[in-house]
Amino acid sequence: MDYLREIEGKRLHDRNPRLHDRNPNMMMTKSSRCICIPGPIIIGAGPSGLAAAACLKEKGVPSIVLERSHCIASLWQLKTYDRLRLHLPKQFCELPLMPFPEGFQTYPTKQQFIQYLESYARKFDISPNFNQSVVCAEYDQVLGFWRVRTVGLKKEETEYVCRWLIVATGENAEAVVPNIEGMEEFGGPIMHTSLYRSGGVFRGKKVLVVGCGNSGMEVCLDLCNHNASPTLAVRDTVHVLPREMLGRSTFGLSMWLLKWLPMRLVDRFLLIVSRLVLGDTARYGLRRPQMGPLELKNLSGKTPVLDVGTLAKIKSGDIKVSPGIERLTRHTAEFVNGKTEKFDTIILATGYNSNVPSWLKEKEMFSVKDGLPKRPFPNGWKGESGLYAVGFTKRGLLGASMDAKRIAEDIEKSWKVEAKHISYISHPFSLQ
Repeated sequence: MDYLREIEGKRLHDRNPRLHDRNPNMMMTKSSRCICIPGPIIIGAGPSGLAAAACLKEKGVPSIVLERSHCIASLWQLKTYDRLRLHLPKQFCELPLMPFPEGFQTYPTKQQFIQYLESYARKFDISPNFNQSVVCAEYDQVLGFWRVRTVGLKKEETEYVCRWLIVATGENAEAVVPNIEGMEEFGGPIMHTSLYRSGGVFRGKKVLVVGCGNSGMEVCLDLCNHNASPTLAVRDTVHVLPREMLGRSTFGLSMWLLKWLPMRLVDRFLLIVSRLVLGDTARYGLRRPQMGPLELKNLSGKTPVLDVGTLAKIKSGDIKVSPGIERLTRHTAEFVNGKTEKFDTIILATGYNSNVPSWLKEKEMFSVKDGLPKRPFPNGWKGESGLYAVGFTKRGLLGASMDAKRIAEDIEKSWKVEAKHISYISHPFSLQ
């Protein structure tokens, strides 16, 4: 690796000895350094980044992983609640080349999943460069290389130069905090679910949970189980499905049915069974979209809620459901239907979004609006000039694994050509 890096660095210098003078926006300070990487750079050490690194290693392609946090899977380790489990069965969530241990539950816990990821990193000898926040990544048209600038804990700057750049920061890089009128007047705690761990600290409190996705529904259940009084604010329509149907996981059953039936027929089947199992959710303030759950997921990426017990608490009245918030006043929420109610705390289950536009200086592959690849699945994994994306499919870990395999196969082809070229430069008479 060091030998290849030295050769690649020499080639870069020979092509342009004034590497850092090309772009004033990428100028380095005296205390900074430049590292030439012969293989790909992967930005993000979450499940997607680990999968990409493992698939590349299996192909014989070395890579480095840059991670802004101090650990792998920082979203899972630092920004998720204690009772979290994988929402899909483990066979749909394993990363390439390594299944979950047999002893793991069907729906692994947060702790089990983190354990799996740590074992995965050890197995494939993936050692990310931690505490490296990427502030700028830009393709140098003159050099034909990507230049990636990072800042460390002590504000030291490093510039990495590489041929291939893999964006693995994912769809959930930054918490989304909506601007609700009167937030500054509320007076009580307002927190995003990224800061929520357990309902124990809210015992006896009236808590308003904003957002009716999987996280919002599960946080309400957790609060209820810790003797808090949660209210779920629901502004949009939502599909709520049982986690299992006919003795099988709903997701697994859906994937099997899609092999034989068109999506709209599968959607109709899911809604009929859901009505039989869960009843009419609209009676409890959870109106369904007109479009079926799979079609809606396919077109917009909006994931249906898989019920893990929250709906029963809603039916019993232990969890209240209210419409969207109009405004906040002192410890009070006014809803769009004109009703008001006092609360001690507000928890924002309003999700996450991509942060790619804030640091990637490229406008062809990624949308500036939402930070996701412009081309829909399954064609969003590859861009131009050696740029790739993994974990942006809105299809969870299964989609990330598919991306990682495609990327590794694609880079392997170029890597073999490059390796021959480097070998020829180093030993010009060894090839006949």
